[in-house]
Amino acid sequence: MFVDNVNIFVKAGDGGDGMVAFRREPFVPDGGPAGGDGGKGGDVVLEVDEGLRTLMDFRYQKHFKAKAGENGRPKNQHGKNAEDLVVQVPPGTTIIDADTEELIADLTVHKERMVVARGGRGGKGNTRFKSPSNPAPEIKENGEPAAERNLKLELKLLADVGLVGFPSVGKSTLLSVVSAAQPKIGDYHFTTINPNLGVVGVEDGRSFVMADLPGLIEGAHEGVGLGQQFLRHIERTRVIVHVVDMSGFEGRDPYDDYNTINEELRQYNLRLLERPQVVLANKMDMPEAEEQLHDFKQNMPEDVTIYPISAISKQGLTEMLRDVADLVDQTPEFPLYEKEEEQRVVYRYQKQEDPFTISRDDDGVFVISGEEIEKIFKMTDLTREDSINRFSRKMRHMGIDDALRERGAQDGDTVRLMDFEFEFME
Repeated sequence: MFVDNVNIFVKAGDGGDGMVAFRREPFVPDGGPAGGDGGKGGDVVLEVDEGLRTLMDFRYQKHFKAKAGENGRPKNQHGKNAEDLVVQVPPGTTIIDADTEELIADLTVHKERMVVARGGRGGKGNTRFKSPSNPAPEIKENGEPAAERNLKLELKLLADVGLVGFPSVGKSTLLSVVSAAQPKIGDYHFTTINPNLGVVGVEDGRSFVMADLPGLIEGAHEGVGLGQQFLRHIERTRVIVHVVDMSGFEGRDPYDDYNTINEELRQYNLRLLERPQVVLANKMDMPEAEEQLHDFKQNMPEDVTIYPISAISKQGLTEMLRDVADLVDQTPEFPLYEKEEEQRVVYRYQKQEDPFTISRDDDGVFVISGEEIEKIFKMTDLTREDSINRFSRKMRHMGIDDALRERGAQDGDTVRLMDFEFEFME
């Protein structure tokens, strides 16, 4: 089965906790601090493997979680950093944030990598909090919570030439004749339900990759039939080869077919029509093909190149393949995303989220929320008084006490932060 569109969940590893430990030191009755920092959690990394051709493996595993960093140790020993979790994807994989629809990366080159979720940093051990006023602190940090996100992976095949056309016009037969590919072939619609790739060799020694893609029908750009499953894969091609059935066997008009397919390409992505396109008048070995071809040429623009061929009898293929190879050589790649756009995605200015917000529940409890304050809270060791006092100082420094007063908080009122409740004290 060919799979080209999946959603996955990734979570990097949390940072390891720092440690509270002591060693005896002269003139320090409680001993000097000796707790080491926690290790960094592992990143989740997507890496291109040119041996893969489908996203099939993601049908069976959709959750990926890196390991947490090791906790700090006594004697100022740093906890081990966790190894990154490397997930292999095929070349041509586009990564999109499923929640925001933001483009993250477009991976096309073997071994190309993208960190999609960063591991949390390790928490600091009590050695880091030593000071003249507190030579033996019982303070340590928990590891930083790691990033997690929902991703959408889309595979868009890397092919030089894409075959387009209605079902049963002979695309699969053509690919099987000009390459070593062995697509399923039949005399009924939608024989091709999965894209097929083949390397086409030209007599002069050149070669290019050709993709036989599922047939189009009217409304494909809106997802009708195989729809966008096909159109996604033609976005990377340099040359479009439009196969038209000249036999009249299906009862359709070749010129109408030609216009319908091009309209679907235009509706899906206007830039597809910027690519060079050649037209193959296929099935010329059939009795009424010559008459159909004559009428077809009468309606076609003069600048459109038409090659009368028969994929079955191999009529007209040599010249056509040579000219297509020339077009591939002459045509630059069409990047899916302009460099400027990619830079905007990666480096664009983002308004910083407020470090905290204060609201009030129906039961009268004041609620503190916000990504920054919640992260600080998660990294606080609530089992030690020194750590709790340090957290309280941070809240005051952030202005949370003043903000609570402005919202009407009075001495003894209940304040909630995540699942932790405490009394507001003046």
